Amino acid sequence: MDVLEYVKKVKKEELDVEDSIRKILIEAKKVNKEYNYFNVISEDLALEQVKNFNKKGMLAGVPVSVKDNVCVKGVESTAGSKILKGYKPTFNAFAVQRIIGEGGIIIGKTSQDEFGFGSFSVNVGIDFKIPKNPFDKGRVTGGSSGGSGGWTAITKNPHISLGESTGGSIEAPASFCGVVGLCPTYGLVSRYGLIDYASSLDKMGPMAKTVDEAFLMLDVIKGHDERDSTSLKNINEENGDVKKIGLIKESKDVDSDVLSVVEKKLEDFGVEEVSLPLVMKYGVPTYYLIAMSEASTNLARYCGIRYGAEEDLKGEGFDQYFSRVRSNNFGLEAKRRVMLGTFARMAGYRDAYYVKATKVREMIIDEYKKALSKYDVLVSPTMSTIAPKFSEVDKLSPLQNYMMDALTAGPNLAGMPHMSINAGFVDKMPVGMMFIADHLKEEKLRTVGKKVDDGSN
Repeated sequence: MDVLEYVKKVKKEELDVEDSIRKILIEAKKVNKEYNYFNVISEDLALEQVKNFNKKGMLAGVPVSVKDNVCVKGVESTAGSKILKGYKPTFNAFAVQRIIGEGGIIIGKTSQDEFGFGSFSVNVGIDFKIPKNPFDKGRVTGGSSGGSGGWTAITKNPHISLGESTGGSIEAPASFCGVVGLCPTYGLVSRYGLIDYASSLDKMGPMAKTVDEAFLMLDVIKGHDERDSTSLKNINEENGDVKKIGLIKESKDVDSDVLSVVEKKLEDFGVEEVSLPLVMKYGVPTYYLIAMSEASTNLARYCGIRYGAEEDLKGEGFDQYFSRVRSNNFGLEAKRRVMLGTFARMAGYRDAYYVKATKVREMIIDEYKKALSKYDVLVSPTMSTIAPKFSEVDKLSPLQNYMMDALTAGPNLAGMPHMSINAGFVDKMPVGMMFIADHLKEEKLRTVGKKVDDGSN
């Protein structure tokens, strides 16, 4: 039973929601022992919400998991970092409040790379466990929304997950786990209640088994919020017609088996090749300079005094205490990104690195805009390979890790809506294909996505 059918049955009172929630909670606890998809399973909250949920809402009775960097009132929300262990927000994120208001039932917080720092969900914070791919436990789920992707793929119950993407954190796990991952236009969904990574890049979006389910969740969580200065106003419904599709020429430089699966799926779409040289050459370095600079600023608040883990002062000065708290509670990748980001925005280096990156970002947006003036949507493989084995990831250098975002960094930099859908399989592992549309043209993604999803192409 899919989510849409589930909601219809709930509204007709043909289904016992409490029984359904208890079943998925049992499944979640059982699966989590083996696959590590949840940092917290919020059983008490879910059963409490069942007592008084909106039976006429768009998500009436639907079980929903939430990435651990999105605040849920009264539920430990850590962004996968030891430095936030024990933090229980006193409020709900805007998107979470919308979900609850439309009858969704929050069942838990899904595992992730610490603060979103990674492409594989192996950079989990100290004391956290690494999620495993639902198709092969020896492989990664993709990151940083790895728990959301893995759980969405493996659960046998109706369910939607709320993920978050900065540079590919929805698309990568969607590709590696064979589910739909939808990243909306920047500002379409309020960031209020999101634990920041890079403020000009972070976007919340759904992960689901089908395109219809993903857009159902997007319809719930989008909308203006006065508490978020980047939240968009006066959002109009746009035309969803898709007549011309452009295949990004440079994206074909991927694993040959992955490319073969994607091209076969596109055979009946009549795609034309389009070149985006700036995006493919400068997307990753531009993304990481901006993201790391903003991350170093956002993480500065976790000093063990007002925010973050508190430890014994031991008679130290502020600098010594601050350094000790962060050294003890940040993981290796978090420390690396804070150091690189701090360097990039230091006096003497800011103009050469950070400011230059913001200018290149504008050029990348212009290149996308030019291509999307000729094509309704653009398409590429989502990731360059199938989900790698943990042993393979261990051998990658930091730079090789960062280059895994080569295909997903561009649309995230540009703030454009994009969606990964399963195109097929290589060696029994999922392969994702990614569609990109112009700002606020999510309806075009819905149109082309449904053609792929239901095989009507």
